[in-house]
Formats: sequence, C-alpha cells, structure tokens
Amino acid sequence: MIKPFRFALFSLGAALISCTSSSSLRDTTMSTTPGVQTASWAVKWWKPRHEEKLKAKKDMGQVDLVFLGDSITHAWDNGGKKTWDQFYGKRKALNLGFSGDRTEHVLWRLEHGAVEGIDPKLLVLMIGTNNAGHREEPSKFTAIGIKAILDDLETRLPNTKVLLLAIFPRGKDDQDPLRKLTMGTNKIIKTYADNDRIHYLSINDRFLDENRILQKSVMKDLLHPNTNQYKVWAEAMEPKVKELMGNHTSK
Repeated sequence: MIKPFRFALFSLGAALISCTSSSSLRDTTMSTTPGVQTASWAVKWWKPRHEEKLKAKKDMGQVDLVFLGDSITHAWDNGGKKTWDQFYGKRKALNLGFSGDRTEHVLWRLEHGAVEGIDPKLLVLMIGTNNAGHREEPSKFTAIGIKAILDDLETRLPNTKVLLLAIFPRGKDDQDPLRKLTMGTNKIIKTYADNDRIHYLSINDRFLDENRILQKSVMKDLLHPNTNQYKVWAEAMEPKVKELMGNHTSK
C-alpha cells in the first residue's frame, strides 16, 4: 500500500510528466499543423497576398525558381527588388516570402495552392526564425516543422530540387537566446540534405564579423538584412543556384 505522502509525490510526478508531454506535443503540433496567419498586424494583407501570388503564378505560366519563406524572403519584393531583378529577373522566379510566417503558415499556403500547377527547377527555402522569435520554440520542434515542409514539397514538387538555407543569424552574438535556438535548428536541418533532391547551404558567416558579432550595419534590427545585404545574399548563393538550375544563369 502506498502511504499518503508517497502517493502525493507519485501523483505530482505523474502530473509533471503528463504536463511536460502535453506541452511537448502541443509545441510539435503547432509547428506542423497548417494554419493561417493571425497576427493583428498581418491579417489584413496576408490572405490577399496569398491570392495575389496565386494569380502571379498563373500569369507567369512557367516558373523555374521559387523562394519560400518569411519576412526575410518577403523583402525581395521591396528592399531587395533591385538585386532580385539583377539575379532572378530572367529566371522566371516567384517570391513566396510572407512576413511573420512560421512553419505552420508555410504548410497552410502549400496546402492551399501556393505551388500547384508549376514544376520549378529549384526552390529556395528558409523558414524558422519566427518559430524561435514568436514563441521561443525549442529547436527540435522548429526542425520538425521544416521537415514537414520538405516532405510536403516532395509530394507536390517531386522533380524540384530544394536549396535549404540555414536560418540567418539574429541577435548580437552566439549568446543571444534566440540565436541559440536558430543555431540549434540549423544543426538539425543540415542533416536533412541528401545532396540529390535536398541541398543545404549556410551563408551565415557572410553576415557576421570575425568574432561572430552581428553588426547593425548588416541588420539594423539584428534580424532582417539591410537592403545592401540582399546582394551579399545573392552573390553568396549564386554558385549553388547556378549549379542546381543548370544553364539558367542570371545574366
């Protein structure tokens, strides 16, 4: 017979295990369950942008290159536009970056036609910094969300190569809590590369100084690349893009 005090400790321990398991399950489910963007600052434009991108995709007819991600990718449409035109203007490229997106939002967009009807040669994917920043999600759960996206893309775009980018550095240095989370995610997702369909690339050192400090001259808010950094991004990625796209050059 379990004495009352020991029973109480046993019950408390079971409750803590149950609570931890429920929390872990919830976090995993959040990153892998397709959902719309609900942030108050984004709800007015998020679905309309999705519809605009569906139309743009249809109007293009042939799409050879897709960028898929969050605000860092979204900015190719504004701050990075000049560089986009230079490097991707002749490549029949479609930008599917949406500010504020986490892995679950990308999954929703894929589920609702984002890449339907196209067969691009290459898709560039970078997602996950908002999983860390918006809810400080453990790296392993963000990585699971990214894996869900890759699996979804394999079904929808079986002939398309994926260039999986490391999540860009954020925060001042490697001791920043959110950078630790994104570095942890990068450590996991690099193992997803098979160098056949999925290729992994980190260009993060291009944004950091010799002490791995992220300067505000590179990212003013220590998260989003400044306008002049989009050329740094494009130039760093160009050899791999050219390799994976074959003869589709930017010139």
